Amino acid sequence: MSWTAHILTLFPEMFPGPLGHSIAGKALNNGMWSLKTYNIRDFSQSRHNAVDDTPFGGGPGMVLKADVVHRALEHVSGQLTNPKYIYLSPRGKPLTQEKLDSLAAEQNVVVLCGHYEGIDERVLEEWPLEEVSIGDYVLSGGEVAAMVLVDGVVRLLDDVIGKADSLEEESFRKNLLEYPQYTKPQLWNDRKVPDVLLSGHHRLISQWRLEQAETLTKQRRPDLWERYCHSKE
Repeated sequence: MSWTAHILTLFPEMFPGPLGHSIAGKALNNGMWSLKTYNIRDFSQSRHNAVDDTPFGGGPGMVLKADVVHRALEHVSGQLTNPKYIYLSPRGKPLTQEKLDSLAAEQNVVVLCGHYEGIDERVLEEWPLEEVSIGDYVLSGGEVAAMVLVDGVVRLLDDVIGKADSLEEESFRKNLLEYPQYTKPQLWNDRKVPDVLLSGHHRLISQWRLEQAETLTKQRRPDLWERYCHSKE
């Protein structure tokens, strides 16, 4: 069976969106992965299909109701065996390449998209939801974040990207940013391609690329650089 993303959302019409195009879209059309969406509103039992209410203790915004989200999760989990549960939240652990690797090894990943002020905390206590954040900023909902997560996983699946070697030299592999890339023409706007890349000397090219990756990482991501140095030790 193909890897499947199960998206719980208030806006299922947003999917597949960008996931229906480029590499992810081609892989979706070819059956290399599957996408299923579930409208959280379908699990409301109120007269007007309400899914949220005001927060206890006061404060702005609305909170997704525990009973509604719980029924949605129950519906999805009843169809699956040992799925991985993800809740996209600004307070979650940062989404990393390592996390994407681990999710790619799963069969079914259930992704809960938050909205408004988030979901009732009791849902997180009841279900094994891992909170994940795509960055230190706030979006209007978890749908865009879900697309980021799914796209990051899909490109890691077998045969989705033709050359597996290209995945091994990307940014964040081995805690380094990727080295600079060049293509034809060799001379553009009086800017030349570095001579070493035209030399055909694979050892020197590899050495140059490593040096460039180390320099970029040290300059732009001191947090990654520190982890890289520790890993070398």
